[in-house]
Amino acid sequence: MVRGRNCDRSKSQLTTAKDTKESSQILAQVLDIKGRLQLAQSKAEDALDTWRVSLDIYAKIGDERAVLQNRINQAQALQTLGFYRQAEKTLRESTQILQSQPNSPVKVAALHSLGNVVQVTGDLETSRQILQQSLEGASSLQDQQAIADIFLSLGNTARVQQDTQTAIKYYQQTINTATSPTTRIQAQANQIRLLLKTKQLSAFQTLSSEIKTQLNDLPISRTAISARINFAQSLMQFRKETAADTDSWLDIAQLLATAIEQAKSLQDRRTESYAIGVLGQVYEQTQQWSDAQNLTQQALLIAQAIDAKDIGYQWEWQLGRLLKIKGDTKGAVAAYTEAVNNLQALRSDLVAVNSAVKFSFREEVEPVYRELVDLLLQSPGNTQVSSENLEKASNTIELLQIAELENFFRNNCLNAQIRNPKKDPKAAIIYPFILPDRLEVILQLPQQRWLHYSTPVVEKEVETTLKQLQENLLKPHTLRQVQSLSQKVYKWLIQPAEAALAESKTPTLVFVLDGWLRNIPMAALYDGKQYLVEKYNIALTPSLQLIEPKPSEKEFKVIAAGLSEASSGFFALPNVKLELEQIRSQVPSSILLNQEFTSKALQNRINSLPFPIVHLATHGQFSSKAEETFIVAWDERIYVKKLNELVRTLEQNRPEAIELLILSACQTAAGDEQAALGIAGVAFQAGARSTIASLWNLDDPSTAVLMSQFYQELGNKNLTKAEVLRRAQLALLQNPNYQRPRFWAPYVLLGNWL
Repeated sequence: MVRGRNCDRSKSQLTTAKDTKESSQILAQVLDIKGRLQLAQSKAEDALDTWRVSLDIYAKIGDERAVLQNRINQAQALQTLGFYRQAEKTLRESTQILQSQPNSPVKVAALHSLGNVVQVTGDLETSRQILQQSLEGASSLQDQQAIADIFLSLGNTARVQQDTQTAIKYYQQTINTATSPTTRIQAQANQIRLLLKTKQLSAFQTLSSEIKTQLNDLPISRTAISARINFAQSLMQFRKETAADTDSWLDIAQLLATAIEQAKSLQDRRTESYAIGVLGQVYEQTQQWSDAQNLTQQALLIAQAIDAKDIGYQWEWQLGRLLKIKGDTKGAVAAYTEAVNNLQALRSDLVAVNSAVKFSFREEVEPVYRELVDLLLQSPGNTQVSSENLEKASNTIELLQIAELENFFRNNCLNAQIRNPKKDPKAAIIYPFILPDRLEVILQLPQQRWLHYSTPVVEKEVETTLKQLQENLLKPHTLRQVQSLSQKVYKWLIQPAEAALAESKTPTLVFVLDGWLRNIPMAALYDGKQYLVEKYNIALTPSLQLIEPKPSEKEFKVIAAGLSEASSGFFALPNVKLELEQIRSQVPSSILLNQEFTSKALQNRINSLPFPIVHLATHGQFSSKAEETFIVAWDERIYVKKLNELVRTLEQNRPEAIELLILSACQTAAGDEQAALGIAGVAFQAGARSTIASLWNLDDPSTAVLMSQFYQELGNKNLTKAEVLRRAQLALLQNPNYQRPRFWAPYVLLGNWL
């Protein structure tokens, strides 16, 4: 009897446990649906909170498949909120678990989300690979809508890679495949932008008509509203570029007015702010200044209320432009300054913005800094620009340089390194800045004295002169042209300050260079009798906020690696062997030559030997794109982003950075206005305090001669690094075989010059 009662009780407990599990599962599923609704209504924070509750329930009842789906949902909410790194971590953990499992909708969704996140955080090639893997999974499941969504993501990645034709192809595949009208309209809105960019105007107009007929039938969602705004912006651009009146400004304004109403109905403040701000741009275009300003201020107030700095800065910038037109320079400077402050606050999240307002650095970030500098340096009625404005302008130039570097990496790799600059009492800092109608120069002398001068020369002439100089510097028989062109640049940058520099007795000039100027060695500027290197030590810095000039107290030992034989499709560098032998004869050295110089061997050597100098005599290329900036080891190209893994592991063993990184056979990518940005990229990714690199490569014994002299001088503790490089360059300049700038000019010192 007792046994029977116990048996009944056990059955009852099992039934109760089963019921409890089922009811928990139902509750969790209801919460999942609630979270999806909240996300669709642009309430990402609420969705995240809801999904965290359902995750706890799934974890307690042991439903692993539901746990994974839930984590993918959470990652979507994190992306919407701009927390891309967190989303990436969540998705990587989930996809790792799913890799060994067969294809399933959960696996496809996880890979798709991860591909999107990785695209935003900047690893575009990896994004493409992950999305392709997701596409294969969706194809095997024959899930048409998932396939279309992945095509859309592949198109977005190709667009960011500036592979426009491939992006258009993927968008067309999305349009052909999508079962959801919202996905289709997103692809069309993105495709039409690219058709305009590639001047396919009749295709643009055909697609424009298609989009118009579909817009009003879309269910209201943030995605649909964003596509509407995106389409309105394309129509604005089309009107500006073609002066066609197929769509009146009134039609465009009506599109945006509908977007505003729809955003209000969803209580989506962020999208509402964006739509109002873009409507302000329409009024700016039609020169209805007062209405434009009112709308811009409305958009700005909403952005400030929800702390959306990534769109708030755009309305500050817009307000600055409008105030400038009204002649309110003081108000314009204040608005621009606020826009820059917002960008600085955003620094680590410049890439982490809602896809509807994702911006191009060159078009939507850089001009804010440039236009502020322009305003600060204007001198009404030929009055002197105040020291306060000169200091603000130079600081803005430095902030732009840091933003450019971060955009190069598409992440906030420099965050930890920003510091208040310490001044070297013996160096003059020179900030040349190229504006559309003039070339500005700000000069800070050692005694904290500011100078400012300007040359009325249009940007196109500056660019043409610098391009011609760069081309002629590399040629063997163009000395006269080089001297003539470099004298012209000297007159712009140095001549107005000659007397002040002589009076200050400064031995060192530190340049913070802009645009095409970065590709020109300042050492080769010519005054008609002498080159600049004959008078001054010369260094470059992207920003004084990124370096702390201080002398090294370490004993100089070198890890030197090089390729003298042809490798990885690059020609042989026969003089590299001699270069490394001469280094070994002058400084304690650890050498890796040819087959010994693999990326792994270099990593092991750097981590095991506490040598402060790393010297790489090998092919390499500097570019304004991280994916095209690399140095060549025997076994592979080491791309700039991998350098971090290669050399930063040393932090586990020793905290100090590489004191000096020397790259002696690399070159800047031809025709790339900002190619020398890659030198700064390599320097900071390697954590080097000082870097010496060559702007172009000469397969010539002159490199071995210069490096031999450099290491000889480096032993003198009384000399700064800038002085050591100058002496090595002068040794070539004074050698009858190597007097032309093409031999001694390409070497530049970036970073700590002491």
